[in-house]
Amino acid sequence: MKLINIGFGNMVAAGRLVAIVGPESAPIKRIIQDAKERGTLIDATYGRRTRAVLVMDSDHVILSSVQPETVANRMADDEEEADE
Repeated sequence: MKLINIGFGNMVAAGRLVAIVGPESAPIKRIIQDAKERGTLIDATYGRRTRAVLVMDSDHVILSSVQPETVANRMADDEEEADE
């Protein structure tokens, strides 16, 4: 199982990740609000500004203060290491 660092030592399982998106659009804000109401929202921002929203296959939504590009690059780097 590959883990991806999403900031502040927090990790998520790469195989369970469905999408990495920015929090700016109205549909994503609705997804965040719905997850909060359902109790499936995980806030891993440590009080900082949300820059990435990670949607998991378990319907959990994770907020991260790391840029979406950074999370994606970390995921790609892990895949490259596995190939070598």
